[in-house]
Amino acid sequence: MKRVVLVGLLAPLLAVSTACALRQPEREQTPASATQEPALNLQLVVAGFTRPVYLTNAGDGSGRLFIVQQAGRVWIIDNGERLPEPFLDIVPLVGSSANEQGLLSLAFHPDYATNGRAFVNYTNLDGDTVVAEYQVAPDDPNRLDPASARTVLQVDQPAGNHNGGLLLFGPDGYLYVGMGDGGGQSGGQNGQRLDTLLGKVLRIDVDAGSPYAIPPDNPFVSTTGARPEIWLTGLRNPWRFSFDAATGELYLGDVGSASIEELNVIPPGQGGLNLGWNIFEGLRCNRPDGACPAQDSRFFWPLYTYEHAERECAITGGYVYRGPAAPSLRGVYLFADYCAGTIWGLTRAADGAPNVTPLHGSNLRISSFGLDEAANLYVVDLRGTVWVVRGE
Repeated sequence: MKRVVLVGLLAPLLAVSTACALRQPEREQTPASATQEPALNLQLVVAGFTRPVYLTNAGDGSGRLFIVQQAGRVWIIDNGERLPEPFLDIVPLVGSSANEQGLLSLAFHPDYATNGRAFVNYTNLDGDTVVAEYQVAPDDPNRLDPASARTVLQVDQPAGNHNGGLLLFGPDGYLYVGMGDGGGQSGGQNGQRLDTLLGKVLRIDVDAGSPYAIPPDNPFVSTTGARPEIWLTGLRNPWRFSFDAATGELYLGDVGSASIEELNVIPPGQGGLNLGWNIFEGLRCNRPDGACPAQDSRFFWPLYTYEHAERECAITGGYVYRGPAAPSLRGVYLFADYCAGTIWGLTRAADGAPNVTPLHGSNLRISSFGLDEAANLYVVDLRGTVWVVRGE
């Protein structure tokens, strides 16, 4: 997810916008201390995983949870117990699972219950990003058929960090793919280039074309020299993002560089926005000569930023809570910092201004959040445990 710090996570783990969607820069904010009494509780669900990085559900009514391990396996939790055999094992296909590489996410097709299609994002033996499709085994609902593998997308990676890695189906039925800027010494410039998929969020149609089609309303389909898959530009490492089930807004945590983490909230259906990297880190000018305009209409500014204070180092994007277990948190966006382990809650005032409150000082290495079919929210600890969010 980030520079040297994210080697610490995953190694021991332009475009224009409509004027109404643009916000002007504000000063960076530092989250308050999390030493107060927690506003939520975490209940242990299961332990014993090796470097889990993602959790999701199949949306098929089975109630199963699916846990992604970085080295290349997906495990099923059914009725609180881990099944003895993995749902998917692609360890031989995955290159290094150190640094920020490995098997990074799993997404079930919205019609998985009828078509059995699932998609994974991993880095291969050459270190390049692969998005692949698998079909459920015809004789076993708890296993994907390894022989059904189909490569949907492959992207060369210049370095072992800033891979992004999230796959997520949006409310529109299209597949969204988070791509970091490629890392290394020169990756930062990729966020502002339209001729590369690096440093972007992509949007593709896996129900048409071969291996996919371009949605006709993607913002750069008619731009000469631009990759038509691009939905959002100007990203550094969009490790985790989510759609609010109630509003359709896209909440995106972009992992920062030396000092600033940022949260972007994208209006429903609003593509073509430039989130600023590497000209800006958060709201701060990132040019060596400091030559950044104070207000630049090319960019869509983050809703919230925070500086690296005591232990903060890397934002882990979460979800707007819509679950049944903690009614007081409904409508609150929960997110975390990987190094600090703190879980914060974000709400917005009537004028849209963010209000961020520390909810839990977890001391976990939070690699991801995830949802079950009932919208209960889970916390994934890279050190091997999975927790569910409960009320006070």
